[in-house]
Amino acid sequence: MNLGVPATCVPEVFVRSVTRGAACSIGGRMSGNGQTIGIALGAGAARGWAHIGVLRVLHEAGIEPDIVCGTSIGAMIGALYADDRLEELESWCTTLTWKGVMRFFDLGFGGGLLKGARVTSFLREHFGDKQMSDLKRPFAAVATDLRAGQEVWLREGPVIDAVRASIALPGLFMPHADNGRILVDGALVNPVPVSLCRALGASFVIAVDLSSPLAGPAVRKITAEKKAQGMPGMAEVVMDSLNIMSIRITRSRLAGEPADVVVMPRLGQYGLLDYHRAAEAISEGRAAAEVLTPQIHRLLGQET
Repeated sequence: MNLGVPATCVPEVFVRSVTRGAACSIGGRMSGNGQTIGIALGAGAARGWAHIGVLRVLHEAGIEPDIVCGTSIGAMIGALYADDRLEELESWCTTLTWKGVMRFFDLGFGGGLLKGARVTSFLREHFGDKQMSDLKRPFAAVATDLRAGQEVWLREGPVIDAVRASIALPGLFMPHADNGRILVDGALVNPVPVSLCRALGASFVIAVDLSSPLAGPAVRKITAEKKAQGMPGMAEVVMDSLNIMSIRITRSRLAGEPADVVVMPRLGQYGLLDYHRAAEAISEGRAAAEVLTPQIHRLLGQET
């Protein structure tokens, strides 16, 4: 099985001669005053539930992305959105408790703290053997080749393999083996895949960046109290380290590969493992998107 993008559409990290912005058509529809709209759903672990709120607001405003790209949690939510199953996901995640989250934690200690088998089972329940080409919208995900240190664009093959590779947080989830490659989380190289949207033909890209470090005084007080309690646990160290790295990489990538609009929900108060706080994160996503909806309409030349 070969999930990797064909050589004619590889990222610049693979082939420097690829023209920046050159499109690889995958059948995207034209919308938004003749523009092809792409949405780049960023990494952020549990903060990713905010993507649901953003996508809901865009739909309510009549802004329908033609191309969907995601990294890490953005890949999982993007795949479900591309299959018109966002409502189903929202109903499930908003009832998720901390005890329910813990059921996904199958300890492995072989390449990662978690085996990821329960996550794979969850994905199989939702996608079965569905191929990426079977989704209702064009979709692609980002992963990282651990041995080569290269960005990998996943555009074909089983949906569950692409999502499982993209969400394989180093140190937390075991890597995903694919055709001789060892793939891990795409956030290591491209946390918000604007460049992938452009390469797949999007002329207007909406990016959703979950790396906002903003937090209010109350949150900073809680953080200070936690620090005073002593050294953090291993999982917290891994997640916080990855978060710092992701913020830095995101800023660098978005500066060099800017989106037309960047939605940044205020998520500094959410831990990367707070999957049981979906309703709150979704509300933050909605709030951030609602502020920018009029601007998106203006940029697209749409009447509101």
